[in-house]
Amino acid sequence: MLESYVTPILMSYVNRYIKNLKPSDLQLSLWGGDVVLSKLELKLDVLEQELKLPFTFLSGHIHELRIHVPWTKLGSEPVVITINTMECILKLKDGMQDDHESCGSNSTNPSTTENTKSSVKPRRIQQAAPTDPDLPPGYVQSLIRRVVNNVNIVINNLILKYVEDDIVLSVNITSAECYTVGELWDRAFMDISATDLVLRKVINFSDCTVCLDKRNASGKIEFYQDPLLYKCSFRTRLHFTYDNLNSKMPSVIKIHTLVESLKLSITDQQLPMFIRIMQLGIALYYGEISNVKDGETEDFTCHNKDISGNIIGVEDETRIDMPYPSQYKGQELYSQQEDEQSQGWVSWAWSFVPAIVSYDDGEEDYLGNDPTSTMHQQKSQTLKDPIVSIGFYCTKATVTFKLTEMQAESSYYSPQKVTSKEVLCWEQEGTTIEALMMGESFFDCQIGFVGCRAMCLKGIMGVKDFEENMNRSETEACFFICGENLSMKGLTYLTNSLFDYRSPENNGTRAEFILDATHHKETYTEVAGMQRFGAFYMDYLYTMENSSGKGSANQQDFSLGKSEDLGIVQEKSTKSLVIGPLDFRLDSSAVHRILKMIVCALEHEYEPYSGLKPDIKDENETILSLEEVASLEEYIPTRHTSITLLKCTCTIFMAEFNLLDHLLPVIMGEKNSSNFMNTTNFQPLRPLPSIQILVDKINLEHSVPMYAERLVQVVSSLTQPSDNLLHYCYAHCYLKIFGFQAGLTSLDCRGSYCLPVPIIPSFSTALYVKLLKLPTCWTKRSQIAITEGIFELPNLTIQATRAQTLLLQAIYQSWSHIGSVSSSVVNEALMNEVFQTMGVKSKNPLPTLEGSIQNVELKYCSTSLVKCASGTVGSIKICAKAPGESGKEKLIPLLQGPSDTKDLHSSKWLNESRKPESLLAPDLIAFTVQVPQYMDYCHNSGAVLLCSVQGLAVNIDPVLYTWLIYQPQKRTSRHMQQQPVIAVPLVMPISRRKEDEASVGSAPLAKQQSYQASEYASSPIKTKTVTESRPLSVPVKAMLSITEGCRSPEERMKEFIGAVWNAVKRLTLQLEIQSCCVFIPNDSLPSPSTIVSGDIPGTVRSWYHGQTSMPGTLVLCLPQIKIISAGHKYMEPLQEIPFVIPRPILEEGDAFPWTISLHHFSVYTLFGKQVTLCLVDPMGCTSTLAVTSQKLLATAPDARHSFVVCLHVDLESLEIKCSNPQVQLLYELTDIMRKVWNKIQKRGSLSASAYPETMAGAVPSSPVRSSVGTAPPDTSTCSPSADIGTTTEGDSVQAGDDSPFSDSVTLEQTTSNIGGSSGRVSLWMQWVLPKITIKLFAPDPENKGTELCMVSELEDLSASIDVQDVYTKVKCKVESFNIDHYRSRQLQNF
Repeated sequence: MLESYVTPILMSYVNRYIKNLKPSDLQLSLWGGDVVLSKLELKLDVLEQELKLPFTFLSGHIHELRIHVPWTKLGSEPVVITINTMECILKLKDGMQDDHESCGSNSTNPSTTENTKSSVKPRRIQQAAPTDPDLPPGYVQSLIRRVVNNVNIVINNLILKYVEDDIVLSVNITSAECYTVGELWDRAFMDISATDLVLRKVINFSDCTVCLDKRNASGKIEFYQDPLLYKCSFRTRLHFTYDNLNSKMPSVIKIHTLVESLKLSITDQQLPMFIRIMQLGIALYYGEISNVKDGETEDFTCHNKDISGNIIGVEDETRIDMPYPSQYKGQELYSQQEDEQSQGWVSWAWSFVPAIVSYDDGEEDYLGNDPTSTMHQQKSQTLKDPIVSIGFYCTKATVTFKLTEMQAESSYYSPQKVTSKEVLCWEQEGTTIEALMMGESFFDCQIGFVGCRAMCLKGIMGVKDFEENMNRSETEACFFICGENLSMKGLTYLTNSLFDYRSPENNGTRAEFILDATHHKETYTEVAGMQRFGAFYMDYLYTMENSSGKGSANQQDFSLGKSEDLGIVQEKSTKSLVIGPLDFRLDSSAVHRILKMIVCALEHEYEPYSGLKPDIKDENETILSLEEVASLEEYIPTRHTSITLLKCTCTIFMAEFNLLDHLLPVIMGEKNSSNFMNTTNFQPLRPLPSIQILVDKINLEHSVPMYAERLVQVVSSLTQPSDNLLHYCYAHCYLKIFGFQAGLTSLDCRGSYCLPVPIIPSFSTALYVKLLKLPTCWTKRSQIAITEGIFELPNLTIQATRAQTLLLQAIYQSWSHIGSVSSSVVNEALMNEVFQTMGVKSKNPLPTLEGSIQNVELKYCSTSLVKCASGTVGSIKICAKAPGESGKEKLIPLLQGPSDTKDLHSSKWLNESRKPESLLAPDLIAFTVQVPQYMDYCHNSGAVLLCSVQGLAVNIDPVLYTWLIYQPQKRTSRHMQQQPVIAVPLVMPISRRKEDEASVGSAPLAKQQSYQASEYASSPIKTKTVTESRPLSVPVKAMLSITEGCRSPEERMKEFIGAVWNAVKRLTLQLEIQSCCVFIPNDSLPSPSTIVSGDIPGTVRSWYHGQTSMPGTLVLCLPQIKIISAGHKYMEPLQEIPFVIPRPILEEGDAFPWTISLHHFSVYTLFGKQVTLCLVDPMGCTSTLAVTSQKLLATAPDARHSFVVCLHVDLESLEIKCSNPQVQLLYELTDIMRKVWNKIQKRGSLSASAYPETMAGAVPSSPVRSSVGTAPPDTSTCSPSADIGTTTEGDSVQAGDDSPFSDSVTLEQTTSNIGGSSGRVSLWMQWVLPKITIKLFAPDPENKGTELCMVSELEDLSASIDVQDVYTKVKCKVESFNIDHYRSRQLQNF
């Protein structure tokens, strides 16, 4: 009876996947109600064929299979299938050559796909079921459906292993059970009824363990790592909704999985393997390695047909319920890792849906129906794609990163053990991953989580900063916080899932789905996403619309060469990511841990999965007709990504310890990591200064063509592609930053921050970049831009006192001076000065410098021939805010540009009316520069530089000196340290500089690390080493090479001239600089409140006419400069780039001679009571510069040029006047500057000795090197003399003379000078000056009220200098010279 119907179904199914079964045995034991099969081998080829995975099965067997059929209670008890211990081992397919053509034509036409679907009818099951007249067919059908709907599947001990290279990934599930449930998700015997067309199932997975281990060459695992995931249990709910009782397939499928707690652990050895597995997922997902290629879709019939031709029958649903949710889940996780989604993957996943849940018509054949009628019936039914919703929910997830080390056991023979230490932990709450798809036309994936944080654990690289005994708070350990707390937020992450009691499925109603792109975007906005989650929200939407209505189109229809497909399919992919308010704290502990993770990730290099395809154009490309181009213009598929960060806070602390020299070289790819284990006790430094950066919003948008390769090949073959088509051949990127601000703050012992001191007030900026896809296809089009960029900065202000800049410098140096293991000592007075306590007024507040720059616009463009840039800078202002009388702040302008300086060269402007600076003033700087890509390419036109600079007004006010010479008191903060660890004080007592330099430059690394100045500056042993070991420590050869390096100044000069020549030999230059006027007062000149703030000439004028006496001021009016190269006509300095100049320079030296003209140079002085005295009357000059060059025919490989430089200068007549008050003023000003310079110099030597450099990881430099003067670059940058601004040459030459090899230096120099390869420079200069007048005024000591004047005149001066390699000739000629002496009478002129 029933057996004759049910048995063939079960039989065919078991027989299908299991080898060597005797159908008769199986049939007999089945009729007994129970069947037990042991040690079964799986048919691996069938599994591979059906699953269509890019993996092959190395082995697969089932230890025991039990099937229990309750024949007597078949209508009320479930059939139970139990599998005890199932093990499968997989590996990636070799070569991925699996031909998918054999299993179904890759039809490019949708309608043919439909036909093949319905017409291909595979052979039926051999054991034809007998037709029994006693049982009505409807009854059998409903009974079979009840049986199938209630099958229970239990798998105990499922083991899956994946092997690749040295990776072994194993998944072990202790038990998994799938059963049917009722409305309240309790176990029940259910069926679909006309009133309730719903079926619910539950799968419980218990104790899932995932291990990731490394195997050696022989395939053995030497050391077992900690499991990635240990004994994790989760449950899955499945919900199927049918349209009617006879539906072949559910109309809605929901598969949702919930994990309460997910604890992942990754060791440093597992990290590269874990990244490799993720890359595998991404590569599969993009279709880069699987046989389902991107852009190809398998026919559904492939999946429904097996090798023997048996059709998957009714039992499909039972078969698949167990494994598939996890299958989907895996894919889901892939899509989480890579937020892109390729149709190669979707069509593969989608093709399972009929196999998972359809009732094939096979069952009607069992009942003796006519196959042809069935076929007809199926054709007439339109196959409607079901809606599939997949969800993964996790209440709390933690990922712990561990570092492993080997430990040998006590006895010699016992094996080594691996111990691991946790260093970093990531916690995430309320995670949701949801995917919704319908056919291939709609796919949406949403990922979000409510909150997350990252914490430091234990110690790192030998520094025990978070060990248990440190008693450090959790807030200190936590360096990254984002989003909200789950307890505050509630269960929003489960909204509308099968685990949400408010969801429609749990309340007996049908769920509504949004399957329309516009409606979707209106509903799931960024705001809605952040309300639901709070920390992170991602919405990925892929839609494919079919405009011609030819049925569902497969993805490969978009192939640009086929006319019938153009304009049919409209695909679009959009991704939007929002990251909520986040707080990121970068202290030493966090930075070292993050970099250590990066180093571990780089430890093992695997071969990439997908080799990059070379950008070769297809030779047999098809030329498109006009209609095809037009339809292509209508719609081009794109991928659009938008990333938004809201409310970011990033705090960068001063480094408490700095061991980056062990990490950075590995990340930069310079060397392998060294095992560094130098355990030190750690004492946190408090108060700890830091830079705090706040950003309101960062938005990054990126769009790229979906099928770049095909599109570019087509568009680049068109003779004149439209702008629209060209636009889509680029990847576009927009970056917008809103409300960026930065300040200084400090963390105190209680873990709270003090109020931030603003350094950069809030500003916004934007950047746009576009990059040409596959530039090799465009080689014939030299005018097409390869990259383009635009940068805009409306306004940027920086303000700081000197104390704040010193603190910023200390924070920077704590990170840049690598190798210091301990905390730097921060000067307490400096901290008190920067962070003043609330309500306490400081005795003498410091002046603040504030600089602002406005309206910066820069453009960059590069083509295959040139690189060019253009831009404008609107204005620059610098002013000082100093404390004034009665507590008011006075504003002192220091620099202002643009400023109208046309009339400032003579003192008349002080008495004329002056217009205030208009808002419509031109941009301060406008420039365009264009450089050829290949400088030596002979057909290139040369470089072009067009630049104009407007007038600048500068006020060198004494407040600037006050700002510069501030120095904190020499009191350092008290801080406890358990052991004498190296300390880096910011300020140190003065020690003898020369000795410092000698010992710093030459002490070996170990000695340098003891930083106390008194120790190493005066220690006799070290000094002895430096001086006495000199002759012995370096071989002669090394000494000679060093002295060669110390070239003569002449050689350096020649090299410099050669470099400059290469830059200017083909340069078209047009430079226009307006006059810059410098005011140097001997007392402060605050800006009065009556004039526009920051107008320097206005301020000077108001003081000049003011009631109070004006401080003596020296006015230096620098000349207007115009330089123009030969044959160039004036152009606007701002050009559209790239551009062509009317007369490009093709030959070397054609740009010369340059015409240089300078006008309106003058110097005058202003005194109180409106007195103006001129020092140098306005004058100017015109000069011509010509340079010719020829390459010397030297045999040496580095043959240099020989130059002839000619300079002719025509000066206008010069008049100099000088009087007593002017001399006095000049003396006062130079005296002030000399004192300030000395103070700065003194402090420069202090700070240089306070931070002697430790050459990180370098071989200790030999003492001789530094004594000869070619000290390594590290040393010279920090040497005190470098800070002061003098070169170290003086010292080096003396040191060289003391050395025993000093003779060889001169020998080397003379030989190199004789050699013909050195470049010769011939110089000829000529000055012509019509007249110089010098007038000296003085009061007559005998007669009061009279003045003496001495006038000396020189007429027709000319001078010339001729410098050759073998001689130098100077000529000077003066036509006439006379001196006159005058006395003025009272009230009369001279």
